[in-house]
Amino acid sequence: MDFELPILAPSILASDYTKLGEEITTCTDAGVKWIHCDVMDGHFVPNISYGPAIVEAAGRASDAFLDVHLMIENPDQYIEAFADAGADQLTVHQEACPHLHRTIQSIKQQDMMAGIAVNPATSLTTIEPILEYVDLVLIMSVNPGFGGQSFIENTYQRLKDMSIIRENKQLGFLIEVDGGVGIDNIEKVTRSGADVLVAGSSVFKAKNITKSIEDLTKRARMGKGTLV
Repeated sequence: MDFELPILAPSILASDYTKLGEEITTCTDAGVKWIHCDVMDGHFVPNISYGPAIVEAAGRASDAFLDVHLMIENPDQYIEAFADAGADQLTVHQEACPHLHRTIQSIKQQDMMAGIAVNPATSLTTIEPILEYVDLVLIMSVNPGFGGQSFIENTYQRLKDMSIIRENKQLGFLIEVDGGVGIDNIEKVTRSGADVLVAGSSVFKAKNITKSIEDLTKRARMGKGTLV
């Protein structure tokens, strides 16, 4: 599936759940093509968010690409459930998957795109053996578990390093970044190599969601050198 880069992916973790459909519609009306769903279990990360039912509701609200990020233990048990909920892409954590190759295979067998995420303290070398099988690599720019955290500065270098690895291996996966992305750093984040920018608070906590999306998209395109 082809998308114009960079991609802004608002995270509904920061949305008002009583207005979920309305706020997703506002996003897509402003040009958003991806909606990001952060799923937390209170075990892998110290918070609980939501499960397949909210993902399904997000899918009913629009035709946007559903980018589902599982911050959970034993993700293999829930692959089919999120496929049934309408996820277009399922991203799992390297740290939660002892049999990572099998997990990625299981995701693809459910006709979803497959992503792999790494926490800030996890070496990028740990996922090199799986890169040829994934569609996306998610570089966490905060420690997962809560929204609204500050961006960890060494993420810029990690994005550059992952871009180099991708180029050297001649692979086509997308590079996504999640955590603390806002108007003040999104240009540098994209310039460092990110293709997909997850933004939660900077979109849904803004006074004007539409204007925030427009401003973030403009800055992101400046970083990629694609602003016309």
